[in-house]
Amino acid sequence: MLSDFGLTHNQAKVYVAIVQLGLALVGQVSKVSKVRREDVYRILPKLEKLGLIEKILGKPTRIRATPVEEALSLLIKREQDIAKKRVSALMAKKDVLLKHFKAYKVKPISEEAHFALISQREGIINKELTMVKNAKRAIDVITSRDKLLRVFTSYVEQFKEVVGAKVRIILDITEHDDSILRILEESKLFGSFFDIKYVDQPSSHYMIVDYKEALVATSIEPIIGENPYLWTDDENLVGLLQKNFEGLWHTSLDVKTIETEAVAEKAIRFVRNLRPTNHVIFLYESSEAKYNVLFNYLKAGLENGEAAVYIATEEKPSQIRDAMKRFGIEVEQHEKTGALRILGCNEFYIIEGKFNMRTTLGLINKMHDEALTKGFKGWRGAGEMACFFEHNLTQELIEYERSLHRAFDIPIIAVCAYNANMVIKASNPMDLYNELLRAHGTVLFTGIDNKLGKIEIRKA
Repeated sequence: MLSDFGLTHNQAKVYVAIVQLGLALVGQVSKVSKVRREDVYRILPKLEKLGLIEKILGKPTRIRATPVEEALSLLIKREQDIAKKRVSALMAKKDVLLKHFKAYKVKPISEEAHFALISQREGIINKELTMVKNAKRAIDVITSRDKLLRVFTSYVEQFKEVVGAKVRIILDITEHDDSILRILEESKLFGSFFDIKYVDQPSSHYMIVDYKEALVATSIEPIIGENPYLWTDDENLVGLLQKNFEGLWHTSLDVKTIETEAVAEKAIRFVRNLRPTNHVIFLYESSEAKYNVLFNYLKAGLENGEAAVYIATEEKPSQIRDAMKRFGIEVEQHEKTGALRILGCNEFYIIEGKFNMRTTLGLINKMHDEALTKGFKGWRGAGEMACFFEHNLTQELIEYERSLHRAFDIPIIAVCAYNANMVIKASNPMDLYNELLRAHGTVLFTGIDNKLGKIEIRKA
């Protein structure tokens, strides 16, 4: 990891050795780092120049390491300075190159149609962004909700530059009051000039700009980079796509008209089908929706002979316990056998006012091992994540979710529950939401409702 900060492999080994030794002689550094003494002598002046070590005068001379946090800050600043100088040099070269190219006479572009096949992910995204940036009148898109969310949340600033163009988007049908619509509205993307409709299943995926150029996926699966995209300004093909879009637009459903039946049954079926190593993010907007999903999830595990834990944040453990009883879970019986534990945030996440990721991950491993020792078939957890927002630990939350997802080599099931209103109120909700999507295998949404709420289940 130190090599990522600009050190060579041997420089990193020497620095680590000096940190370990505290105050060291060259011979000791060579022995601990396993770097030859003569190489250590050559490396030390370079580390000193970087500000990572200092010499303590005396006989013999000893070496002491700069504190790690300070050393890393110095290395980061150095990388920033190098990058700034490189960018400045490139900007200067840009001006020189442009001056030379202006000497060439530009040949007139023929009126014939053009076609280009773009296969690389970066090239496809750059083409999309260029088309959007140059749009003057209209942008018409038909795609999946997954791709739209990935692209828009990653390039939100570029999409904010769209001025004046009317944007119409057709997505695969949703089963809840779609968060994408709210994200676009609150981020003021495209100003007030966008509208979204839904269709049962997109037959293809494409974008048309100003009725004169189009970018088309060559596969019904719109995953960028897996299949090439075709760009064209051919009048006939663009016209055909535009006609197809208009037909779908007039037969598609507006978000406000969509209703879904049997929501509760779908949620119950989903949580009962979760299997070991599943890591799910659950976003809810009402307490009853939260109870219905999480309590059904825990109940399914308990009935299957698994142990379960619920981490309460928005309410006290006693309130969750009472809510579980009203829901029909035999709380006292399961607690007596050790099958069910209901903990507060301060017993699991924020202990003594601090969050320690290693401690929390250690608790998960410990509870899983204890469950197996007691004869339970497995272990599952449900955690309300609101405490991270209450303690301003958003970055720590992201790191924890990433680590938790990587740690899922033990056969456990986890549902991380997020109050959607807290996510929206975060300093940068779109970036946070995008990071949470990446850190989970499956996403479960519920909308505003007095009961369970409308629901959507999809892969992240």
